[in-house]
Amino acid sequence: MKINQLIVASSIIASLALVSCSGGEKNEDENGIGKDSVATSTETNTPSSYETFFQVPSPGEMLTFIKSVGKKDSKNVAILNKTDNISKYTDNKTKSLNFGIYTTDLSYCSIFNMGAETIKYFKVVKQLGDQLGLSATIQPEIMERLQKNLENSDSLSLITDDLYFSTFETLESGKQGQTLALVVTGGWIESMYLAVSMVDKFNANSPVVQRIADQKYTLENLIEFLKKYEGSSEDVKQVKADMDALMVAFNLLKEEKLSGNGLKQDGKKKLIEGGVQLIIDEKTFTDIKNKIISIRQSYSANQ
Repeated sequence: MKINQLIVASSIIASLALVSCSGGEKNEDENGIGKDSVATSTETNTPSSYETFFQVPSPGEMLTFIKSVGKKDSKNVAILNKTDNISKYTDNKTKSLNFGIYTTDLSYCSIFNMGAETIKYFKVVKQLGDQLGLSATIQPEIMERLQKNLENSDSLSLITDDLYFSTFETLESGKQGQTLALVVTGGWIESMYLAVSMVDKFNANSPVVQRIADQKYTLENLIEFLKKYEGSSEDVKQVKADMDALMVAFNLLKEEKLSGNGLKQDGKKKLIEGGVQLIIDEKTFTDIKNKIISIRQSYSANQ
């Protein structure tokens, strides 16, 4: 888990393209949806001017990575937020957080090719989106696109990524920064919750465990974003306090400075020397995992 701190943001952006693409040429199905290249759509439809996109990857990025490193059969609907819970969310805070959570669950269903569940979770995303003023973004036509591509996980993930980034743009243009901050946090915490739930046994060398540890840098960016609105929103202030508490656990990760310049070959990966290596042990991982689970359950169950 070697990271050069000067290129953290660039690495995050690059990882979106690397883990979301299965090939160079873009093929399209009958609906004009790319089968091979998810990155093409994100580059076209993502609000590139909005800093949160650059600092916090989409929830699908983490899930696509996990699937790519060997969790292809990890289909467990039981770990998702139950759609019946939507009736519990009656205020802007819980609606916004769980819009992010349900959008991530929708992405999970798409990436792991859970066709029927994809439709089910789209319906709750649509319902909460309407309540948050996102009706123009989450249109009925999206349901038709999903139904026509239930057997194509690449197309489904493309559609759900488009939906996720389109909501960014709508909330930004509507100057709903406080709501956006909550949505982003909900989506990120759910992606982390799903990630830690997929770790059956701790292994410091596991790519998934390493990716979870690397999210320390993403969490730093998320906290900075939340800071912008905590002074004007009690809801954001409370959520930032949760992220600050989680950062305490991430700060237990040890950093080891690497010496040298240039690139070296390490297996199949080219790693940049002169950066920082994060060291994670089982105790620290368990602490991080438990706090993520606690935060996510408090958001989804509305306790």
